Amino acid sequence: MARNKSILSEARQIERAVTLINLGARLQVLESETDLSYERLLRLYKEVSGKSPSKGQLPFSTDWFMTWQPNIHASLFLNIHEYLNKSAALEDIDIIIKAYQLYLEHTSAQGLEPLLSVTRAWRLVKFVDNGMLAMTKCSRCGGHFVTHPHEIAKHYVCGLCNPPARAGKGKAAGSLSMH
Repeated sequence: MARNKSILSEARQIERAVTLINLGARLQVLESETDLSYERLLRLYKEVSGKSPSKGQLPFSTDWFMTWQPNIHASLFLNIHEYLNKSAALEDIDIIIKAYQLYLEHTSAQGLEPLLSVTRAWRLVKFVDNGMLAMTKCSRCGGHFVTHPHEIAKHYVCGLCNPPARAGKGKAAGSLSMH
């Protein structure tokens, strides 16, 4: 059963913030997902990471998720997220954290560099929740991939089944197994 973040104990909120910082989350994510003050989060961020948080805006465009390799990584994360969302009784941010940790484990096991940051993963979930992105089933392999919400599902072919001509062939190509 999901609980409101304001009801969570301060210790639990600090624990959550530390986990997010260790995963590389931007300060704006911490502000959004905890009730801790900006000053407290800033001190915590510096203490945990040993440096000041990155400045600047969060990624706000859906375009990044549509390019070939990022789409494969985003789709892997979102499939994990959707599975956990249906099967685990966790709060939204805890599902994102767990799904991101599993995404990191999978990319590491494949010997791949993770392309998706936890901040982008968080933003991806927000885009899907707001109807700006969706999951569409590939008409060839049956995998579910991140797409624009009005993709014609009947004819959709994913980037694994139909990679771009410039796609690399090596380990660094980002070809994660999703089937």
